[in-house]
Amino acid sequence: MLTAKQHELIRFIQQRLEETGISPSFEEMKEALDLKSKSGVHRLISALEERGFIRRLANRARALEVIKMPEDATPVGRSSPANDLVARVTSPPPAARKAANDIIDVPLHGRIAAGAPIEALEGQSSMPVPAALLGPGEHYALEVSGDSMIEAGIFDGDYALIKRAESARDGEIVVALVRNEEATLKYLRRENGMIRLDPANGAYSPQIYQPHEVAVQGKLAGLLRRYH
Repeated sequence: MLTAKQHELIRFIQQRLEETGISPSFEEMKEALDLKSKSGVHRLISALEERGFIRRLANRARALEVIKMPEDATPVGRSSPANDLVARVTSPPPAARKAANDIIDVPLHGRIAAGAPIEALEGQSSMPVPAALLGPGEHYALEVSGDSMIEAGIFDGDYALIKRAESARDGEIVVALVRNEEATLKYLRRENGMIRLDPANGAYSPQIYQPHEVAVQGKLAGLLRRYH
């Protein structure tokens, strides 16, 4: 059960994400909820995070993601009945948003591991994606295999929407090509001159490589999930 203030805060955060693609600042949340200090906002966010309603995205300012809404509220990421997909966006800038009813065909390049690296296959097929999920740049899709990123909300069978890129900041989720043979979806971090690929599952250990052994092929832009 959530308190009235927790309900009010998560609704406000979700509304701002839908309107602008950017979570509100602590000052904006304090004013919206008529709180006396930002410490009250911190406590509310921590409570919502502990209950699995929101998540803070690492290494990004003002980065909150609503994972689920209370049962008496509108579900997050509800898709149109036409494609029966639940979509999650990693908050592209508002200027990059496109008309909600536009559909773009993006290349579907086989499967990628969220576990031990597996080969990322180059395929000729494509899949339709709502344009509102994609920001500027070139994108492609990969089917996720494995469970090493479940704590980041990425599950086996999901479709990862990837923005093509050759570099990434520490803490970003990337498609990493390992030794020019195998690809995996992991958090990228640099440590002591090495590249560390971190899972989001306590059952898995980080993978550590020499810098020349890892090439970034893209960054996670969003997810599509099909419910059967």
